[in-house]
Amino acid sequence: MSASDRPPRAPCPVWLRWSLLVFACVLANRLLNWVHMPAGGFIGPMAVAIVYGVSIGGLRLPRVAFKLSQGVIGVLIAQTLTMGILLRILDAWPVMLLATAITLVLSLVVGIGLVRYGGLPGTTAAWGTTPGAAAAMVAMAEESDADPRIVAAMQYVRVVCVVLVGALVSHYLGVTDVAGRGHPANLPADTEEVLALLATAATVIAGVLIFDGRLPAGALLGPVVLGTLAQLSGVITILIPQPLLELAYGIIGAYVGLRFDRETVRNIARALSKMIFASLLLIAMCALSAWLMTRLMHADFVTAYLGTSPGGLDSMTIIAIDTHADVGLVVALQTLRLFTVVMVGPGMARLVARFARPSTA
Repeated sequence: MSASDRPPRAPCPVWLRWSLLVFACVLANRLLNWVHMPAGGFIGPMAVAIVYGVSIGGLRLPRVAFKLSQGVIGVLIAQTLTMGILLRILDAWPVMLLATAITLVLSLVVGIGLVRYGGLPGTTAAWGTTPGAAAAMVAMAEESDADPRIVAAMQYVRVVCVVLVGALVSHYLGVTDVAGRGHPANLPADTEEVLALLATAATVIAGVLIFDGRLPAGALLGPVVLGTLAQLSGVITILIPQPLLELAYGIIGAYVGLRFDRETVRNIARALSKMIFASLLLIAMCALSAWLMTRLMHADFVTAYLGTSPGGLDSMTIIAIDTHADVGLVVALQTLRLFTVVMVGPGMARLVARFARPSTA
């Protein structure tokens, strides 16, 4: 019987592929936690999902799961935002604005260099190098007739670089605990804790439903706003069991990783090394600006680094929580930059695109 006459091999059942992916994500999570890697519950599933998406593919997490997982991180952030931290953020807003401006200028310089010498289409590369929330940048790029696949790939390559470097920096430098930081709890043991968990879940769902689509990163920032107001007013006590937090970390990491596929990798293969170099260069330059921020804000270096790092708000928050950094300050810096990028992003992209070589425009 010739090879052409053989019956086609039956595809692997979807439930089995999901089971293998979940098992591999849990295993990677345990291994990274065993070596005390910050944000191992996020990095492990993300790495596994990237390998799976590129080698096998065919799976996509529902977007609602990603949104709700962001909401869980949002209420965890709200748990850390005590009145003392909020007053400190209010006092430091001029320096925070300066830090945001420095990060955007550095990103602009690196973006111009990549567009000029990276061999990518001008407008597409411009959106790919803009330091905002990856999903928001992809959506805005698509509206500007740029290639969303390449933009997504560039954004997530930078996210991967930022997350890995940020985790290593946090791991080796170490940060002391911050007063008022909340800690994940075990599963509810009595009626009071069950009610607190239900109230926390309601805050997550309400924050996502009300703010998603109305604010940049609304699925994350909405629960932050509602949770902070409810906690400071004494309406609820936020309770997030460790298994729920680990599930949220894993879903966010896997959602990001599964967006990588063979087609996307082929589209960026020629410029991948330049993109990684540009991401690492931007990370190094932002680290220098973070050192300056430590002098002006009297914050520890890791907190300033995570706040100025050109990664996603959710991933930097996860690392900040796991490394006991000043979560409120990190969230404030990242949020300020996110809103700024949404407002000035189109102008930045047009400016960067002007420097593209004529052959790649």
